Amino acid sequence: MTNSLVTSDMMMSVDGYAAGLNQRADDPFGDGVHKILPRWMFEAADENAEEIKNICVAGAYVMGRNMFGPDRGDWDLDWTGWWGPEPPYHAPVFVLGHRERESVEMEGGTTFHFVTGGIIDALDQARAAASDRTVSIAGGAATVNQYLAAGLIDELRLHVAPVFLGRGERLLAGAGRVDLRQVSARQTSVVTHLTYALK
Repeated sequence: MTNSLVTSDMMMSVDGYAAGLNQRADDPFGDGVHKILPRWMFEAADENAEEIKNICVAGAYVMGRNMFGPDRGDWDLDWTGWWGPEPPYHAPVFVLGHRERESVEMEGGTTFHFVTGGIIDALDQARAAASDRTVSIAGGAATVNQYLAAGLIDELRLHVAPVFLGRGERLLAGAGRVDLRQVSARQTSVVTHLTYALK
């Protein structure tokens, strides 16, 4: 088993929300939030190019079922993610869930593997797949919160949008006390990038 660096990049509002209410297939971030939290990746991609590049260089990813898709209960086998035929990961992605599903191979090198054994099992599989490259805990908030509470993230990269959402899916909830060492901070026109080491 390799000892890959485990990172997490998460967009959030100033008051700590990573998504709004009513996440659904036509609005994956929740009511109107897609116009706010991720705008730095689309409207201001040039000035945030380094941070965007760093999100997509991991050797493997772990995400929760909610980040993979909007369905609950039995899998919708026609659903292959929010990202179209070529997701941005270009690496193995391990999706946490409670129901088994065959792996889904996409264009560009992304393969979604579905893990029912919990967060440790998913991380172990991601580390094995990543070899000596970084493993990224991609989200959503509930998944990142579980990994933080378990002390399994080495570097947390927060991309903070200048907005209060007031409600939604809160990042950092239930993580308990986590001592951080600030690695870097950088402000652009629509986001502040904060990087912390946790170990």
